Amino acid sequence: MTITRRDFLRGAGAFVGMYTLADAWHSARASTPMTMPARTSAAMLAPPKVPLINPTSLARFVDALPIPSVAHAESQRTHPAYPGRKLSYHRMEMRECKISLHRDIPGTRLWGYNGQFPGPTIEARRGEPLLVEWINALPSKHFLPIDHSLHGAEHDKPEVRAITHVHGARVSAKNDGFPEDWYTPGHSTLYHYPNGQDAATLWYHDHAMGITRLNIYAGLFGAYIVRDDEEQALNLPSGDCDIPLMLCDRLVAQDGQLYYPVSDDPAAPWVMQCNGNLVLCNGKVFPYFDVEPRRYRFRLINTANTRFFDLSLSHDQPLQQIASDQGLLPVPLQRARIELYPAERADVVIDFSAFAGKAVQLRHQAEGILEFRVRDHGRRDSSTLPAALRGVPRIDPQSAVQNRILTLNETDDANGNAMTMLLDGKRWSDPVTEKPRQNSIETWSFVNLTGDAHPIHLHLVRFQILDRRPFDLFAWNAQRKLLFTGPAQPPEPQELGWKDTVRADPGMVTRIAMRFEGEPGRYVWHCHLLEHEDNEMMRPFDLLPAHS
Repeated sequence: MTITRRDFLRGAGAFVGMYTLADAWHSARASTPMTMPARTSAAMLAPPKVPLINPTSLARFVDALPIPSVAHAESQRTHPAYPGRKLSYHRMEMRECKISLHRDIPGTRLWGYNGQFPGPTIEARRGEPLLVEWINALPSKHFLPIDHSLHGAEHDKPEVRAITHVHGARVSAKNDGFPEDWYTPGHSTLYHYPNGQDAATLWYHDHAMGITRLNIYAGLFGAYIVRDDEEQALNLPSGDCDIPLMLCDRLVAQDGQLYYPVSDDPAAPWVMQCNGNLVLCNGKVFPYFDVEPRRYRFRLINTANTRFFDLSLSHDQPLQQIASDQGLLPVPLQRARIELYPAERADVVIDFSAFAGKAVQLRHQAEGILEFRVRDHGRRDSSTLPAALRGVPRIDPQSAVQNRILTLNETDDANGNAMTMLLDGKRWSDPVTEKPRQNSIETWSFVNLTGDAHPIHLHLVRFQILDRRPFDLFAWNAQRKLLFTGPAQPPEPQELGWKDTVRADPGMVTRIAMRFEGEPGRYVWHCHLLEHEDNEMMRPFDLLPAHS
């Protein structure tokens, strides 16, 4: 894993309970948006005006791990795409709720789908379409700080807006949750999900232009699991031994309320990153989970704004990774550590059979965040971990009809602090420049000119990582010429499955390949560091018909 200069700064805050709040605030900097032309230097991160909870003050492992409820269809409805057939209809209402994050933390105001945090898990099967009505029943005023200087969040826009995107779903453009298709409280939209894709751990979250970071921080996310017969035939752990585990971090005031960091400029409160000191597992801080001495499947999902997770087990127990973003890997991988950048997923199998009567901890950077309490005995384990999972035929980059070179840009002040981030040097409102054709194969090379590792997500398509290669930044800046300084590095073994989010490291060209399957229309690609996404690091792309 590459450690960037900002990862180093984050480090003080990454070790839960091992730093002071003052250290955390003095180790981070924020920047103002590009829309403030008079500013020539980045704003400082403002210290919180309310006392925050210190993780060291909380008792460990006193709350049970919540398991998100499974969304059940309310009825059957017709849809024009399926004449003579009725589809399962789900109703998902975004509303304000109060949730206990920990036994010793007062109830926290949050926004959740169906009033839950995380929202209910939607379970789908390949080839079985379903309908979801996403209903905005939120208050009319936001409780987190809006930066009205950001594009799409201007003063003339309603404070509370929402639009749901199922991350990783292959859907038509009108059902994808386009950021500008937001709607206000009292309104809803009905989306159709064909589920014509391999079994995979997906997730849904808000995607409203200019406030995505705030709405997700407020709690608007949940798991969306696609299952299929091929995966089911593998006899992996299932039922109550198949658990979504959604990981995020938050800052919480001592009165229990969420705190979102701001800059010291009241007119432009946006900050370039948001790292909390409390790690939440399915909405709880330091929970425990009673397990039997058998195999379990955990679907790890990084839903954090900025935080990357570095996960391991105590007792040097290995994790068996079986899947990444878009489904099963070719073979299981035994791993001592799993690193997940925002929006990335990893399905793992943990075998507790050797730990009957003992406790095993899931750790983030060596600090326990979840305790598994293994019972003395349990049901007979009939699940298996097969040697082969699912073939992943490689895309031949020579078959690409287009090889795009796209930069990840950052404008810094004199002290090296970022002012704004862009994709290929363009803003959201600039003319669309990426126009692939339906069913064509393309390669996209992300030339990272910044000091950050950026998790880049493309809507609609799944892709394969081809390689990463170091390049001469000075040659690029002087001549816009790619001069490589070392050999291409192949993807890591856990990256050999299908992906929808890729870590683009600084000083590297990260190359991916994909076939643009799906319906023509306008989609988006963006950095999934939510603070970056909300401040211009997102671009639309148009999928054109196969033949014009």
